[in-house]
Amino acid sequence: MIYSAEDTAQIERLIRISKEKPLLPETFIPWEEPEQEHHVFLPEQLVSLVGLPIYETLSVAQKRELARREVTQALYAYCWSEGLFSVFMTRYIQDKMPDDLERRFLLCEIIEESRHQEMFAATIKKLGRSPLPVTGFQQWFGGFAVRICPADFAFISCLTVEMLADRYGEHLRQETGIFPVLQKISQLHNIEEARHIIFTKALLKHYTDGAGFLRRSWYSIVVLFNIRFFLGTYVRTEIYRDIGLKNPEKVFRQAFPHYRSRFAQECLGTVREFVDSFQGYNFLTRPLWKWVLKM
Repeated sequence: MIYSAEDTAQIERLIRISKEKPLLPETFIPWEEPEQEHHVFLPEQLVSLVGLPIYETLSVAQKRELARREVTQALYAYCWSEGLFSVFMTRYIQDKMPDDLERRFLLCEIIEESRHQEMFAATIKKLGRSPLPVTGFQQWFGGFAVRICPADFAFISCLTVEMLADRYGEHLRQETGIFPVLQKISQLHNIEEARHIIFTKALLKHYTDGAGFLRRSWYSIVVLFNIRFFLGTYVRTEIYRDIGLKNPEKVFRQAFPHYRSRFAQECLGTVREFVDSFQGYNFLTRPLWKWVLKM
């Protein structure tokens, strides 16, 4: 891609900041902070059962465990998607010369994304619960998207989950009483992702400006698939079983459509704007969005 002189200077500055003033999770995150009874793991608007009658029947311990397990799933989704994004970036730069501006910038980003994965993994360990893995199909499709699909499809896929992670992080940063480790990892992630935005916007413009109607429609479907992936990772029958709910399959059948509706209200504002920016809502894709998300 061709960058203006102003953008080139900005990218060079960001490369320098990344090297000279790195935000290291080892020192930025208060890993030794003990968990307290008053600490919150997840804002209520992000807890899958809030708003359903069954939530009011849960004990304090069950509500706390539900929030712990669901934020663990969200962290796992971030970690998994950032791994895929690193694969995409490695694929993107493989044919560029060593001194290429984008290559040097993205090498810094790959290092930072790797630190983010380590940070999310350490937070999961701190929370003391192992996440439930993605399904075999999700695992296969993720690898297919970043290794086989055209680069623009892989980029749109990774960018979607990044936007969802940013929205969740915003809630975690703003929630009163949030567990300090969760709050600080959200702050660090937000700061470093803001450094990446100049390349992200440039690459998005590069892909979408030249895209025709059908390709924009496919971009929209890729975004939708990734939203459905995130929901499927997060709202899980096994969690309801583990916190002691009777008939967890029935609870899941109630919780999934309920949370899908709330999720659209709480977390999809930025994604909607993103899809609108490349005219991704049209007579082909709008019915699919309504069917999948009941929007």
